[in-house]
Amino acid sequence: MVQKYQSPVRVYKHPFELIMAAYERRFPTCPLIPMFVASDTVSEYKSEDEAIHVIERRCKLDIDAPRLLKKIAGVDYVYFVQKNSLNRRERTLHIEAYNETFSNRVIINEHCSYTVHPDNEDWTCFEQSASLDIKSFFGFESTVEKIAMKQYTSNIKKGKEIIEYYLKQLEEEGITFVPRWAPPVACKSESSTSHPRRPVSPAINIPESATKEGLSSKEILNTSSSPSEPTAGTPDDKLDADYIKRYLGDLTPMQESCLIRLRQWLQETHKGKIPKDEHILRFLRARDFNIDKAREILCQSLTWRKQHQVDYILDTWNPPQVLQDYYAGGWHHHDKDGRPLYVLRLGQMDTKGLVRALGEEALLRYVLSINEEGLRRCEENTKVFGRPISSWTCLVDLEGLNMRHLWRPGVKALLRIIEVVEANYPETLGRLLILRAPRVFPVLWTLVSPFIDDNTRKKFLIYAGNDYQGPGGLLDYIDKEIIPDFLGGECMCEVPEGGLVPKSLYRTAEELENEDIKLWTETIYQSASVFKGAPHEVLIQIVDASSVITWDFDVCKGDIVFNIFHSKRAPQPPKKDSLGAHSITSPGGNNVQLIDKVWQLGRDYSMVESPLICKEGESVQGSHVTRWPGFYILQWKFHSMPACATTNLPRVDDVLASLQVSSHKCKVMYYTEVIGSEDFRGSMTSLESSHSGFSQLSAATTSSSQSHSSSMISSIPCPTKLRAPCSCLHLHPWFAMEL
Repeated sequence: MVQKYQSPVRVYKHPFELIMAAYERRFPTCPLIPMFVASDTVSEYKSEDEAIHVIERRCKLDIDAPRLLKKIAGVDYVYFVQKNSLNRRERTLHIEAYNETFSNRVIINEHCSYTVHPDNEDWTCFEQSASLDIKSFFGFESTVEKIAMKQYTSNIKKGKEIIEYYLKQLEEEGITFVPRWAPPVACKSESSTSHPRRPVSPAINIPESATKEGLSSKEILNTSSSPSEPTAGTPDDKLDADYIKRYLGDLTPMQESCLIRLRQWLQETHKGKIPKDEHILRFLRARDFNIDKAREILCQSLTWRKQHQVDYILDTWNPPQVLQDYYAGGWHHHDKDGRPLYVLRLGQMDTKGLVRALGEEALLRYVLSINEEGLRRCEENTKVFGRPISSWTCLVDLEGLNMRHLWRPGVKALLRIIEVVEANYPETLGRLLILRAPRVFPVLWTLVSPFIDDNTRKKFLIYAGNDYQGPGGLLDYIDKEIIPDFLGGECMCEVPEGGLVPKSLYRTAEELENEDIKLWTETIYQSASVFKGAPHEVLIQIVDASSVITWDFDVCKGDIVFNIFHSKRAPQPPKKDSLGAHSITSPGGNNVQLIDKVWQLGRDYSMVESPLICKEGESVQGSHVTRWPGFYILQWKFHSMPACATTNLPRVDDVLASLQVSSHKCKVMYYTEVIGSEDFRGSMTSLESSHSGFSQLSAATTSSSQSHSSSMISSIPCPTKLRAPCSCLHLHPWFAMEL
């Protein structure tokens, strides 16, 4: 397995030239790095104007490894090659390092860069990335990996300290300013053939082909510093180390790397508004910083939030009056750590009455709104207290809890709420204080505890009777001034007292079922099932030419092919498909086929966009400017994996897939809208210029005589669109670029 590391942007509040002067003092050896024994210069190149300086060193390292392992390996020292490419004109230093020892068994690559801060030319930014791939090592692969990661992590921590040490040394010598490079008064022109040495490429972003073509160091460096490339350290797309410490907390270098890599993956694949850094970090913590596992549950949660518009629940949903009157819970100041404090008087709550009066879904939605409010309060407290606060404290008073709280439907609702919250709000509970637990509590705990994550359970503190008033009790976590009055404190708590819900407010099972359906179907998105041989199709009639068809869909399961067709005549009315050989009826009419089997492509209808293959988990947004009136058909079709080109035998994956009916089913969640071109933001020119490299549609439409289109892959819909889809959807083809 390849281990990777990506650092945040570390900022030195000193000019680039002064940082370079401090950096050069690390050679030929550095006493602050005990393992760095010595270094020898292998090759060196300087341009005539001294703007370019490329030096290659062979570094000797004494790795802290067991003597037995060194004896087996037959080495006492490990050698690395480091190539530094300094461009004083552009004020950049690129560093590339790789291992020379055991290069056939272990592959280590490191890239570092020093650049000028984009917002302050007197500051310097530093970034670092590395990879470790152990092919084989005498059966000690795991041990070597642990040693390498430990050594590398410790050196990362020392990196900034070393630069600061040499900066202080320079200051003691009276050197506090180093002038910038300036071209000589009379500088001879430099040609690519003026230097006989082997051309040297900079450390990063230089294709191997460049060195093979015989380009000089200066040419390669100038090529690498193209203004079209993103500047290192840009606050909008990269995380600053100081920002991480201030808003996210103290993370180890590897934890920082996991956060940055997952964040980069979201930026690359979603091309739109990505979750907040605190949100990403919670999912990483929930999976012990395993990127693959965290990415899986985070993507599932993002799809869930989008489907149910959870991001807007605080603005668009008002809790029923019954909840406001009888739900005995509410926010109450904060604990001693600055965490928002939520008080829940569960023992005073009529859970049966609430479920009978509101239903499961209304209770779940209310709990979700509480969690969303908790996230908002965490952000506010982070600003107020000047330190990262990413979770809240919950105080649960069980005074009054009895067997009526163990009513089966109520417990079922509670378990479902726990399941949803655990999946979508990980690491938000900082501490749970359970007070005045009665004898019946162990029964409830036995039912509930299996559904609670192990890490969450460790945060539970349970007090029976009045134990919370003694040592190690409530005063250890909450200031005396804000202890609620019903717990013997002096602070008046505005949390509702609960009580029995009047039976006159109870509703029938049919009413609750209809209300539950209404709650979770209040969304602009529709769901569809796509089967092998049974695509899902949507008909859109266009009356005025140059109208704009927009779409936004998520591939929830399976891989599909997205097509857009045009026909001058209307297809037959939609019909449900029984799916032939599979004998599976499409549920709820969410599989509709419009194109008649007797229709011929090119005669009865035409394809106006190239097919777009969409993988499971992807989100696609796009638009199509129509050229003619008529009938347009959006089609989502099952994508079959192509057979292997080198053999007629089916692949193992294809055989396994053919044995499972479920593998022939895809699920799509989509939204479409038609708007007039005059209402669509931008002109026809701007439509043509906003093509995305992530879409196959855009590549085909640049030369299409029928239409212009733009599309892109994204995971987060435009926030404005969800609130007012009819008037604001026209923003979405550009929102990712502008956010």
